[in-house]
Amino acid sequence: MKYELALLGIGILGLLFAFYLSQKLKKKSPGNEKMVELSRLIQQGAKSYLTKQYKILSIVAIIVAIILMLVLNVKTGIAFLFGAILSSIAGITGMMVATSANSRTTEGCRKSLNEGLQIAFSSGVVMGLTVVGLGLVGVIVSYLIFKDLDILLGFGFGASLIALFARVGGGIYTKAADMGADLVGKVEAGIPEDDPRNPAVIADNVGDNVGDVAGMGADLFESYVQSIIAAMALALIFFNNSYGLKGVLFPLVIAALGIIASILGTFFVKTKGDPHKALNKGIFLSSVFVVIFSFLAVWFILGKENINVFYAIITGLFAGIIIGLSTEYYTSDSRKPTQSIAKASETGPATNVVKGISVGMLSTAIPVITVVIAIILAFKFAGLFGIAIAAVGMLSTLGITLATDTYGPVADNAAGIAEMAGLEGEVRKRAEELDAVGNTTAAMGKGFAIGSAALTALALFSVFGEKAGLQTIDILQPTILGGVFLGALLPFVFSALILDSVGKSAYAMVNEVRRQFKENKDLIKGKGKPDYSKPIEISTAAALKQMIIPGLLAVLVPIIIRYTMGVGALGGLLVGMTATGFLLAVFLSNAGGAWDNAKKYIEKGNLGGKKSDAHKAAVVGDTVGDGAKDAAGPSLNILIKLVSIVALLLVMVRM
Repeated sequence: MKYELALLGIGILGLLFAFYLSQKLKKKSPGNEKMVELSRLIQQGAKSYLTKQYKILSIVAIIVAIILMLVLNVKTGIAFLFGAILSSIAGITGMMVATSANSRTTEGCRKSLNEGLQIAFSSGVVMGLTVVGLGLVGVIVSYLIFKDLDILLGFGFGASLIALFARVGGGIYTKAADMGADLVGKVEAGIPEDDPRNPAVIADNVGDNVGDVAGMGADLFESYVQSIIAAMALALIFFNNSYGLKGVLFPLVIAALGIIASILGTFFVKTKGDPHKALNKGIFLSSVFVVIFSFLAVWFILGKENINVFYAIITGLFAGIIIGLSTEYYTSDSRKPTQSIAKASETGPATNVVKGISVGMLSTAIPVITVVIAIILAFKFAGLFGIAIAAVGMLSTLGITLATDTYGPVADNAAGIAEMAGLEGEVRKRAEELDAVGNTTAAMGKGFAIGSAALTALALFSVFGEKAGLQTIDILQPTILGGVFLGALLPFVFSALILDSVGKSAYAMVNEVRRQFKENKDLIKGKGKPDYSKPIEISTAAALKQMIIPGLLAVLVPIIIRYTMGVGALGGLLVGMTATGFLLAVFLSNAGGAWDNAKKYIEKGNLGGKKSDAHKAAVVGDTVGDGAKDAAGPSLNILIKLVSIVALLLVMVRM
């Protein structure tokens, strides 16, 4: 019991540090009256959406829990609800802190670039440590109560299901508002981004929080717990009870040490010049700490005869770093791929879009090759458990990597508030610099999340194989081959539904913004006041309506395959879905990030600058990429894990 309590204490330590930072943030000045009012509008819009969303999700969660109690057992249903609740808390907590920190970040930029960075990053740390703290505490408490790894699968299912709805709904919300604001405001009316005259500007800023903060928080919470649970299940097989409880709980040790490493890394994020280097410094040093801590953990807990487990851990850790750096290369406006998209904008929107698709497709190479190498090495070092512990290693620094991701939307909001409040040029310049870095860190965060999803899905697939008694999958069998093709199809249909939902929602938003400009002629002159509430209502209604079908698809498809084509076909489904889901997620996320930063590269004064023909073309490309990078792409990494966990639960149902 002392072993589990020590790990529980580290999880609580992460939560306490997050609470300390949140209280420290509250003491920072939120700025002048105008800034406070803008922040309040954004916070109210985000709260309104999440309140309505979680009312729907609570009903869904209760229904699913009852079904699990009936077809499996009561304990699995309870564990499912526990996972769903903690996933919701992770997202909501991050959103509340982020919407509180936005104007404070803007005010911090009045003092210095470093002050603005510290506030935005600290809010991200609150999010990151809340996610890993809740994840570690949730898994340990569930294990202490139920003493059954099969029951923990219910906990992971609850986390995944809520995360999918949160990610899909948040993505649809934010991109409907963003596209509506850009297409009418920037392209048609010719006004700047985040201009207070734009009726959709508040909804756009709200979307940054419900999608990239609340949605991302729930997303990575489920990645984190799924990787730990899969590793615990495979540890039981790998160690063959030779280490008893210590062997089973070893993945939790690595997760706990990762929390300590992340906390230590936060103290090194300071800058006098380049915010990007400061954020990367924190991540890299946290990774160094994990390497040291993991070596000591393996040596003293498992013994030097199991040193290969350490090699598997650092394989996953370095794979995550490589994927993150690859994403940065393809999406940063200081790199050639994104600059080539900006250059293509000089000949119009069509060439911009074609070049963006090309860059996005090419960007899949390094992540896929990296994951393939990581899989082979991890398996060589420690078998199937090696793959699972590599996923835990990749996510071990989540406390700080998620902080740099959440930093992005906070900085984006801060830049928007600086523009809407009409602050002095130096403040806006600093806020925009933080925002530009935030675009890259957000893209890196998405790449990291997708990479970890691939390894976690493979770990879950390994557990599936053990539970289903499948040593091999013969793809020459017609039903299994059919399962592979259907699995390969699923991510495309899923993405199509989300992108179509974004398009429909954006259509309604565009018409609303056009209506307000047409009916209120004083708006464009800066004399009238827009109705900010109507666009918020449109985004909210669209997101809540459109998120249901993609969510149901992820649950119903494996059920249908299982009971019409068999367990082998279900295994084939997982193979096809993981492969194409991973590729498609990287493509959509990186292409969208590159389109976004190509626009920002031009806005810095390159290739004619703002209001040039190249800029107009880049805005179109950015709009095309919006739904890809913030809705469909990130949702795919949840899809491949959710379907995997549903498949796992299905082979446990005796019917």
